Amino acid sequence: MGWMRGIAAVLLAAGVAAGCAPPEPPDTEGRLTVVTTVGMIADVARNVGGDRVRVVGLMGPGVDPHLYKASEGDVRRLYRADVVFYGGLHLEARMAEVLEEMGERTRVVAVTDSIPRDSLLRTPGYATYDPHVWFDVRLWAMTVGLIARTLGEADPAHAAEYRANAERYRRELAQLDAYVHQQAQRVPAERRVLITAHDAFSYFGRRYGFEVRGLQGISTAAEAGTADVHALAGFIAQRRIPAVFVETSIAPRTIEAVREAVQAQGFDVQIGGSLYSDALGNEGTPAGTYAGMVRSNIDTLVRALLREP
Repeated sequence: MGWMRGIAAVLLAAGVAAGCAPPEPPDTEGRLTVVTTVGMIADVARNVGGDRVRVVGLMGPGVDPHLYKASEGDVRRLYRADVVFYGGLHLEARMAEVLEEMGERTRVVAVTDSIPRDSLLRTPGYATYDPHVWFDVRLWAMTVGLIARTLGEADPAHAAEYRANAERYRRELAQLDAYVHQQAQRVPAERRVLITAHDAFSYFGRRYGFEVRGLQGISTAAEAGTADVHALAGFIAQRRIPAVFVETSIAPRTIEAVREAVQAQGFDVQIGGSLYSDALGNEGTPAGTYAGMVRSNIDTLVRALLREP
């Protein structure tokens, strides 16, 4: 924890300096300024807040939240926000202490506080619960109400509007959850095996019936060794799994190493495509929203595991 306190001290010092700078001009339309960490949270805030909020996401496409270090500019944005939403559960490992300390002067909320702890997954060797809850759409929908309530507390005049937006968005997420279930059922049970670079998809596997294997642990800060690569390659070759997947926020070299190890054992496994794990796609693309990301992932999985063109 010493290194965390050191980072916190540096960033808090930057925040104090930022507080002494001239304040940013208020939003000309009187909107709330909401700062989020990962894009999945930013998308919920936009759907719930609508035109009443200005959402600033710190972590863009391809950014790994496990390794992300806030810049001085990020700290300024955080301190000047009306509301800050973050994932919690040690997702933003190098920002967590800073975010908690900011709560003394800014409204700071961990969105996973809305999820009952008996619904969360634990993994041996990880500091807390698995933070990748957005892969279970039903669980992720629980964050919508918390975000709506928080915005309503910060802006009581429009609380009813936030509640109405939240109800509409929850209906959309229920339809999304049904779509993922439907697509998953197209894959025979023995083929429903998802192998990626790090162990981010356990909630997805539990909800939608996939066996999940990751080369690295829950956090990408964990290193995979040669023994891990060969063990996973042996599993793939034995089960004759048709495809493995890379992730947009992680360099593909680890999965490529697994593929080469599988080929050395006499079986040719394909790279089935790229999945969005810890970050959304580029803004303006289908995967640039949470729902689009989820649809892209399940469609990519199904095509590869069924060997569809």
